[in-house]
Amino acid sequence: MHYEGNMIRPPSEAQSILLQATVGCSRNKCKFCGAYKGQRFKIKSDDIWAADIAYAARHFRHCRRLFICDGDALIIPFPRLLALLRRIQRKLPWIERVGLYANAKSIDLKTDDQLRQLHEHGLGIAYMGLESGDDPTLKRIGKGADSDKMIAMGQKIQRAGIALSITVLLGLAGKTDSLRHAQATGRALSAIDPAYVGALSLMLIPGTPMHDDYQAGRFEMISPSAMLAELRAMIAATTLTDGLFHANHASNYLPLRARLPRDKTRALDLIDRALAGRIDLKPEWMRAL
Repeated sequence: MHYEGNMIRPPSEAQSILLQATVGCSRNKCKFCGAYKGQRFKIKSDDIWAADIAYAARHFRHCRRLFICDGDALIIPFPRLLALLRRIQRKLPWIERVGLYANAKSIDLKTDDQLRQLHEHGLGIAYMGLESGDDPTLKRIGKGADSDKMIAMGQKIQRAGIALSITVLLGLAGKTDSLRHAQATGRALSAIDPAYVGALSLMLIPGTPMHDDYQAGRFEMISPSAMLAELRAMIAATTLTDGLFHANHASNYLPLRARLPRDKTRALDLIDRALAGRIDLKPEWMRAL
Protein backbone atom coordinates (compact mmCIF):
# COMPACT_ATOMS: atom_id res chain seq x y z
CA MET A 1 0.00 0.00 0.00
CA HIS A 2 1.23 3.51 -0.83
CA TYR A 3 1.06 5.53 2.38
CA GLU A 4 2.34 9.09 2.84
CA GLY A 5 2.57 11.41 5.84
CA ASN A 6 0.34 11.25 8.90
CA MET A 7 -2.67 9.08 8.24
CA ILE A 8 -5.68 9.55 10.50
CA ARG A 9 -8.67 7.25 10.81
CA PRO A 10 -11.59 7.02 13.26
CA PRO A 11 -11.24 4.54 16.16
CA SER A 12 -14.17 2.54 14.77
CA GLU A 13 -12.19 1.90 11.57
CA ALA A 14 -9.32 0.17 13.39
CA GLN A 15 -9.93 -3.14 11.60
CA SER A 16 -10.66 -1.59 8.20
CA ILE A 17 -8.55 -1.58 5.06
CA LEU A 18 -7.00 1.90 4.88
CA LEU A 19 -6.96 3.16 1.31
CA GLN A 20 -5.15 6.49 1.12
CA ALA A 21 -6.81 8.19 -1.83
CA THR A 22 -5.83 11.70 -0.71
CA VAL A 23 -2.96 13.07 1.35
CA GLY A 24 -3.65 15.61 4.08
CA CYS A 25 -6.75 17.73 4.60
CA SER A 26 -8.40 19.94 2.00
CA ARG A 27 -9.00 22.70 4.57
CA ASN A 28 -6.23 22.26 7.16
CA LYS A 29 -7.03 25.53 8.97
CA CYS A 30 -8.64 24.41 12.24
CA LYS A 31 -6.64 26.06 15.01
CA PHE A 32 -6.74 23.09 17.39
CA CYS A 33 -5.62 20.47 14.86
CA GLY A 34 -2.00 19.58 14.17
CA ALA A 35 -2.59 16.39 12.20
CA TYR A 36 -1.58 17.73 8.79
CA LYS A 37 0.44 20.86 9.52
CA GLY A 38 3.06 21.44 6.85
CA GLN A 39 1.47 18.84 4.59
CA ARG A 40 0.11 19.99 1.26
CA PHE A 41 -3.22 18.44 0.29
CA LYS A 42 -3.33 16.34 -2.86
CA ILE A 43 -5.45 13.69 -4.51
CA LYS A 44 -3.48 10.63 -5.53
CA SER A 45 -3.49 9.24 -9.06
CA ASP A 46 -5.92 6.60 -10.31
CA ASP A 47 -2.95 4.30 -10.93
CA ILE A 48 -1.98 4.37 -7.25
CA TRP A 49 -5.59 3.76 -6.24
CA ALA A 50 -5.74 0.76 -8.58
CA ALA A 51 -2.45 -0.68 -7.32
CA ASP A 52 -3.50 -0.39 -3.67
CA ILE A 53 -6.89 -1.97 -4.32
CA ALA A 54 -5.16 -4.83 -6.14
CA TYR A 55 -2.86 -5.28 -3.13
CA ALA A 56 -5.85 -5.28 -0.79
CA ALA A 57 -7.53 -7.94 -2.95
CA ARG A 58 -4.53 -10.23 -2.42
CA HIS A 59 -3.84 -9.58 1.26
CA PHE A 60 -6.97 -8.31 3.05
CA ARG A 61 -9.74 -10.72 2.21
CA HIS A 62 -10.49 -11.05 5.93
CA CYS A 63 -11.43 -7.34 6.23
CA ARG A 64 -15.09 -6.44 5.78
CA ARG A 65 -14.75 -2.66 5.88
CA LEU A 66 -12.65 -0.11 4.01
CA PHE A 67 -11.85 3.46 5.00
CA ILE A 68 -10.79 6.02 2.41
CA CYS A 69 -8.12 8.31 3.89
CA ASP A 70 -7.14 11.12 4.48
CA GLY A 71 -8.71 14.14 6.14
CA ASP A 72 -11.53 14.81 3.72
CA ALA A 73 -11.81 12.23 0.96
CA LEU A 74 -15.34 13.37 0.05
CA ILE A 75 -13.69 16.42 -1.55
CA ILE A 76 -12.59 14.16 -4.44
CA PRO A 77 -14.57 15.26 -7.53
CA PHE A 78 -17.70 13.17 -7.97
CA PRO A 79 -16.77 11.32 -11.20
CA ARG A 80 -13.46 10.12 -9.75
CA LEU A 81 -14.92 9.22 -6.36
CA LEU A 82 -17.74 7.26 -7.99
CA ALA A 83 -15.23 5.44 -10.18
CA LEU A 84 -13.17 4.61 -7.09
CA LEU A 85 -16.18 3.14 -5.31
CA ARG A 86 -17.07 1.10 -8.39
CA ARG A 87 -13.54 -0.29 -8.52
CA ILE A 88 -13.75 -1.24 -4.85
CA GLN A 89 -17.03 -3.05 -5.52
CA ARG A 90 -15.54 -4.94 -8.48
CA LYS A 91 -12.20 -5.87 -6.95
CA LEU A 92 -13.19 -6.23 -3.28
CA PRO A 93 -16.75 -7.58 -3.49
CA TRP A 94 -16.67 -8.83 0.11
CA ILE A 95 -16.40 -5.28 1.51
CA GLU A 96 -19.60 -4.53 3.42
CA ARG A 97 -19.07 -0.82 4.13
CA VAL A 98 -16.89 2.02 2.87
CA GLY A 99 -16.30 5.07 5.06
CA LEU A 100 -14.57 8.43 4.74
CA TYR A 101 -14.18 11.83 6.37
CA ALA A 102 -16.37 14.71 5.18
CA ASN A 103 -16.80 18.36 6.01
CA ALA A 104 -19.45 20.98 5.29
CA LYS A 105 -17.74 22.17 2.11
CA SER A 106 -17.25 18.72 0.59
CA ILE A 107 -20.86 17.74 1.31
CA ASP A 108 -22.10 21.01 -0.16
CA LEU A 109 -20.13 20.38 -3.37
CA LYS A 110 -22.06 17.16 -3.99
CA THR A 111 -25.68 17.23 -5.15
CA ASP A 112 -28.33 15.14 -3.45
CA ASP A 113 -28.35 12.78 -6.42
CA GLN A 114 -24.56 12.44 -6.40
CA LEU A 115 -24.58 11.55 -2.70
CA ARG A 116 -27.27 8.94 -3.36
CA GLN A 117 -25.16 7.44 -6.13
CA LEU A 118 -22.14 7.27 -3.85
CA HIS A 119 -24.26 5.48 -1.26
CA GLU A 120 -25.60 3.05 -3.88
CA HIS A 121 -22.01 2.17 -4.75
CA GLY A 122 -20.93 1.34 -1.23
CA LEU A 123 -20.39 4.56 0.72
CA GLY A 124 -22.01 3.59 4.00
CA ILE A 125 -20.72 6.10 6.55
CA ALA A 126 -19.20 9.57 6.70
CA TYR A 127 -17.37 11.09 9.68
CA MET A 128 -17.79 14.85 10.15
CA GLY A 129 -16.17 17.08 12.74
CA LEU A 130 -18.84 19.41 14.07
CA GLU A 131 -16.58 20.26 17.04
CA SER A 132 -19.09 22.80 18.40
CA GLY A 133 -22.59 24.08 17.72
CA ASP A 134 -21.60 27.50 19.07
CA ASP A 135 -20.97 30.01 16.29
CA PRO A 136 -18.45 32.24 18.13
CA THR A 137 -16.44 29.12 18.98
CA LEU A 138 -16.60 27.82 15.41
CA LYS A 139 -15.38 31.17 14.12
CA ARG A 140 -12.58 31.36 16.70
CA ILE A 141 -11.20 27.92 15.79
CA GLY A 142 -11.33 28.58 12.03
CA LYS A 143 -13.79 25.81 11.21
CA GLY A 144 -14.99 27.53 8.04
CA ALA A 145 -18.72 27.01 8.58
CA ASP A 146 -21.32 28.17 11.08
CA SER A 147 -23.72 25.91 12.95
CA ASP A 148 -26.58 26.42 10.48
CA LYS A 149 -24.34 25.26 7.64
CA MET A 150 -23.07 22.27 9.60
CA ILE A 151 -26.61 21.26 10.51
CA ALA A 152 -27.83 21.58 6.92
CA MET A 153 -24.94 19.53 5.56
CA GLY A 154 -25.34 16.86 8.22
CA GLN A 155 -28.99 16.52 7.32
CA LYS A 156 -28.18 16.50 3.60
CA ILE A 157 -25.74 13.60 3.66
CA GLN A 158 -28.08 11.51 5.79
CA ARG A 159 -30.95 12.05 3.33
CA ALA A 160 -28.82 10.15 0.83
CA GLY A 161 -28.86 7.12 3.13
CA ILE A 162 -25.28 7.59 4.33
CA ALA A 163 -24.86 7.08 8.08
CA LEU A 164 -23.24 10.03 9.83
CA SER A 165 -20.80 10.01 12.73
CA ILE A 166 -20.27 13.42 14.34
CA THR A 167 -17.25 14.45 16.40
CA VAL A 168 -17.53 17.12 19.09
CA LEU A 169 -14.72 18.51 21.22
CA LEU A 170 -15.02 19.15 24.95
CA GLY A 171 -13.08 22.13 26.29
CA LEU A 172 -12.91 23.84 22.93
CA ALA A 173 -14.54 27.09 24.11
CA GLY A 174 -12.33 27.50 27.15
CA LYS A 175 -13.54 28.45 30.61
CA THR A 176 -15.72 31.48 29.93
CA ASP A 177 -17.91 30.00 27.21
CA SER A 178 -17.95 26.36 28.32
CA LEU A 179 -21.66 26.09 29.12
CA ARG A 180 -22.72 28.00 26.02
CA HIS A 181 -20.59 25.69 23.86
CA ALA A 182 -22.05 22.59 25.52
CA GLN A 183 -25.68 23.62 25.19
CA ALA A 184 -25.33 24.93 21.63
CA THR A 185 -23.57 21.74 20.61
CA GLY A 186 -26.39 19.68 22.10
CA ARG A 187 -28.92 21.68 20.10
CA ALA A 188 -26.92 21.21 16.87
CA LEU A 189 -26.61 17.47 17.47
CA SER A 190 -30.35 17.27 18.05
CA ALA A 191 -31.03 19.06 14.76
CA ILE A 192 -28.64 16.82 12.79
CA ASP A 193 -29.78 13.65 14.61
CA PRO A 194 -26.79 11.50 13.55
CA ALA A 195 -26.42 7.77 14.06
CA TYR A 196 -23.23 8.27 16.07
CA VAL A 197 -21.66 11.01 18.18
CA GLY A 198 -18.09 10.88 19.42
CA ALA A 199 -17.07 13.34 22.14
CA LEU A 200 -13.33 13.92 22.54
CA SER A 201 -11.58 16.07 25.14
CA LEU A 202 -9.30 18.84 23.95
CA MET A 203 -5.57 18.17 24.13
CA LEU A 204 -3.41 21.09 23.03
CA ILE A 205 -0.82 20.24 20.39
CA PRO A 206 2.44 22.23 20.29
CA GLY A 207 2.76 24.21 17.10
CA THR A 208 -0.96 24.81 16.64
CA PRO A 209 -2.49 28.30 16.91
CA MET A 210 -4.63 27.20 19.87
CA HIS A 211 -1.56 26.03 21.76
CA ASP A 212 0.09 29.36 21.00
CA ASP A 213 -2.99 31.15 22.37
CA TYR A 214 -2.80 29.04 25.53
CA GLN A 215 0.86 29.87 26.10
CA ALA A 216 0.18 33.57 25.52
CA GLY A 217 -2.71 33.55 28.00
CA ARG A 218 -5.38 34.13 25.36
CA PHE A 219 -6.99 30.72 25.93
CA GLU A 220 -7.72 29.09 29.28
CA MET A 221 -7.94 25.30 29.48
CA ILE A 222 -10.70 23.98 31.68
CA SER A 223 -10.18 21.41 34.43
CA PRO A 224 -11.09 17.71 34.17
CA SER A 225 -14.17 18.30 36.33
CA ALA A 226 -15.21 21.18 34.09
CA MET A 227 -14.81 18.87 31.08
CA LEU A 228 -17.24 16.47 32.75
CA ALA A 229 -19.67 19.26 33.56
CA GLU A 230 -19.50 20.32 29.92
CA LEU A 231 -20.18 16.75 28.79
CA ARG A 232 -23.14 16.57 31.15
CA ALA A 233 -24.65 19.79 29.83
CA MET A 234 -24.10 18.63 26.25
CA ILE A 235 -25.83 15.27 26.76
CA ALA A 236 -28.67 16.94 28.67
CA ALA A 237 -29.24 19.26 25.68
CA THR A 238 -29.05 16.46 23.10
CA THR A 239 -32.11 14.65 21.78
CA LEU A 240 -31.47 11.87 19.27
CA THR A 241 -33.95 9.53 17.62
CA ASP A 242 -31.76 6.47 18.20
CA GLY A 243 -28.13 7.58 18.30
CA LEU A 244 -25.06 6.16 19.96
CA PHE A 245 -23.19 8.77 22.01
CA HIS A 246 -19.56 7.81 22.67
CA ALA A 247 -17.23 9.55 25.09
CA ASN A 248 -14.78 6.68 25.38
CA HIS A 249 -11.94 8.10 23.28
CA ALA A 250 -8.44 7.89 24.76
CA SER A 251 -8.52 11.66 25.40
CA ASN A 252 -11.52 11.47 27.73
CA TYR A 253 -11.38 11.42 31.51
CA LEU A 254 -14.53 9.29 31.95
CA PRO A 255 -15.36 6.50 29.47
CA LEU A 256 -19.03 6.67 28.52
CA ARG A 257 -21.20 4.97 25.94
CA ALA A 258 -24.93 5.66 25.80
CA ARG A 259 -27.77 4.98 23.40
CA LEU A 260 -29.93 8.10 23.30
CA PRO A 261 -32.61 8.65 24.34
CA ARG A 262 -32.80 5.29 26.15
CA ASP A 263 -29.64 5.71 28.25
CA LYS A 264 -29.67 9.47 28.87
CA THR A 265 -30.64 9.27 32.55
CA ARG A 266 -28.03 6.57 33.19
CA ALA A 267 -25.33 8.61 31.43
CA LEU A 268 -26.13 11.76 33.40
CA ASP A 269 -26.11 9.79 36.65
CA LEU A 270 -22.69 8.33 35.80
CA ILE A 271 -21.29 11.80 35.22
CA ASP A 272 -22.86 13.08 38.44
CA ARG A 273 -21.19 10.29 40.42
CA ALA A 274 -17.85 11.14 38.82
CA LEU A 275 -18.29 14.83 39.61
CA ALA A 276 -19.08 13.87 43.22
CA GLY A 277 -15.80 11.95 43.42
CA ARG A 278 -17.37 8.50 43.60
CA ILE A 279 -15.78 7.38 40.30
CA ASP A 280 -12.08 7.80 39.57
CA LEU A 281 -11.14 9.71 36.44
CA LYS A 282 -8.49 8.64 33.98
CA PRO A 283 -5.11 10.05 35.07
CA GLU A 284 -3.53 12.64 32.81
CA TRP A 285 -0.63 10.37 31.80
CA MET A 286 -3.07 7.85 30.31
CA ARG A 287 -4.79 10.33 27.99
CA ALA A 288 -3.87 10.32 24.32
CA LEU A 289 -5.06 11.52 20.95
